[in-house]
Amino acid sequence: IPSELGNLLELTSISFSNNKLTGSIPSKLGNCIKMMEIDLSTNKLNGAVPRELGNLMQLTTLYLYNNKFTGTIPSDLGKVTQLTDLNMSNNQLNGSIPSELGQLGKMISL
Repeated sequence: IPSELGNLLELTSISFSNNKLTGSIPSKLGNCIKMMEIDLSTNKLNGAVPRELGNLMQLTTLYLYNNKFTGTIPSDLGKVTQLTDLNMSNNQLNGSIPSELGQLGKMISL
């Protein structure tokens, strides 16, 4: 995923699901403050989930399942108060689920 996507400040949705994409999520994606939906599920993406995704205050849907992400779930996601759907299953994440996710009062699917 090219870091240049972080320059698309009007971008509201990214859907690249069910491909064979490799590499990581660029931290610059956190610049797309109008983003409402990210679906990168079922690819071969790896690396850490960037904490900068916590800057996406309009984000309602974050699907990162069926990839090869490593590291911990960023506690910064607890700042994304509009988030209703979060799926990070079938990765290689470790550590604990951040307690900050308990502040997401609109969450319906976790």
